[in-house]
Amino acid sequence: MAKQINIRLDDAVHARLVARAEAEGITVTALITQAAERDPRLDDGAATAAAFLAKHAAEFAEAFPEEEPDSANGRAA
Repeated sequence: MAKQINIRLDDAVHARLVARAEAEGITVTALITQAAERDPRLDDGAATAAAFLAKHAAEFAEAFPEEEPDSANGRAA
């Protein structure tokens, strides 16, 4: 179920939201909802960071070889 909230906005910010929503053919509510859904700060930060690191592990290893764990003796960094 959707929750209704009330927020206070500066007149200029509200005008920009209305103009942007009209330009996109959507409501201000839809525009704010879309922005919130794209905001990475609302995601699980640890999971997002872990997924990013896993995806780019080889690039990090190449760019920062001195930071790689010493796998020869099983020691973690």
